[in-house]
Amino acid sequence: MWTAAGALLLLAALTALVALPRSDRDTSARQDGALTEIIADDIPWPGEGQAAVTLEGSGQVLTHGAQRPVPIASLTKVMTAYVVLDGHPLRPGEEGPRIEVDPRAAHEAGVGGESTVVVTPGDRRTERELLHLLLLPSANNIARLLARWDAGSEEAFVRKMQRAAHDLGMRDTTYTDASGISPTTTSTAADQLKLAREAMRLPVLRDIVATREATVPGVGRVANSNTLLGTSGVVGLKTGSSTPAGGNLLWAARTDGTRLLLGAVLHQRANTTPAEGLTAALEASRTLIDGLRARPRSTGSEG
Repeated sequence: MWTAAGALLLLAALTALVALPRSDRDTSARQDGALTEIIADDIPWPGEGQAAVTLEGSGQVLTHGAQRPVPIASLTKVMTAYVVLDGHPLRPGEEGPRIEVDPRAAHEAGVGGESTVVVTPGDRRTERELLHLLLLPSANNIARLLARWDAGSEEAFVRKMQRAAHDLGMRDTTYTDASGISPTTTSTAADQLKLAREAMRLPVLRDIVATREATVPGVGRVANSNTLLGTSGVVGLKTGSSTPAGGNLLWAARTDGTRLLLGAVLHQRANTTPAEGLTAALEASRTLIDGLRARPRSTGSEG
């Protein structure tokens, strides 16, 4: 039975716990020297646009800026790859079926100032090779080629993209093309995190977005437009830039432990040039990642 003295002791213990300084209570949420939650105070958010971050397994999503749909440019290609791999999954190390380069994909190379790669009609490239061209140099003509191969037309493929977005709970996202060149393809930072979380669970996609450069037969060596790779723990994910979209980066970075930090930085230096916007997005993301990874850790044991 509880005694009056026992009740007083319990009340005193609970009061002492609540009265702990915030820093002490925050430390209790970190285990085994690894970040286990993100503390919302003093996050070095970008000074413009919008952003969102989450720590894998924490259940948290922290956002900054108005989460209104904005053009996302080539971040669109993460969904393109996700839908392609959903319909045509690849195991680690598997190349997948060979896909013929059609005349349209060859003609679109270098047309209209888009981000493209030169390909030869009639060449047969593997699914994995085309995914490299899609996600590293961010080739718009390859995005449309994969869409036609998967669904028969880009329009039909876009409908699949939109269904996938709905299934992932991306309520503020609208896809109108497979490459992101259209300014009517829009999303929010918070929505893009929902996609990033699922995309990074696909071993093949995770491996490709962590690749700094690759050699694709018939095309040559291609470099990843995400220049943060290999720095600040960054292991992905995808850049996107255009004049209406500004600079965008959907990123994944390792903490000192085994978890992934995922983040989206959108609409940096919009309505300037794609190069200026992308530089701003990369710089803002690096500052954000470094600030989150530098948070103090505890030395307790992991439960």
